[in-house]
Amino acid sequence: MIPHQWGPPCNHECTHKYSALMQMPWRVFCKKGCDADGETWEECLEECNEICYKDPVLKDQQWSACIDRSPGVERYSEECFHACVSGCGYKFDKPPDIADKVRPNRPPKPPPVPKPASPLVESKATAEDLLGTSA
Repeated sequence: MIPHQWGPPCNHECTHKYSALMQMPWRVFCKKGCDADGETWEECLEECNEICYKDPVLKDQQWSACIDRSPGVERYSEECFHACVSGCGYKFDKPPDIADKVRPNRPPKPPPVPKPASPLVESKATAEDLLGTSA
C-alpha cells in the first residue's frame, strides 16, 4: 500500500492543501471537516461554526466560553473555519470556489463604542518659568 492510500481521500486532500509547517493547525481543522458527523453540506458547515468559534459551553453562562477549545482569536477562528469548510468541500465533492465563498454563520459584531475626546489642556508656562529651569 502506498502512503497516500493509508487514509481517506478527503484527509489526503487536507494534507496536500495545508502541507507547510506553519499550516499544520489548519490541516487539523480541515481534517475535522472531513470527519464531521454531518450528513449534508449544511450540517457540516454548522459543525465548522461550532468547532471554530468560542461560544459558552454552559447555556446562558457567557464566562464558560473560556473553556471552549476553539482557536479564540477572531483571525484564527476565521482561518479555522475556512480550513474546516475546505474539509467539508472535499467530503461532499464541492468545487473549491464554492467552499471559498462560504462565510461563518455568526451574529454581527456590535459597533465600536466611540471614545470620548479628552479635553486639551492649555499650557500656562511663562517666559520666567522656562528661563528659570536649568538643563
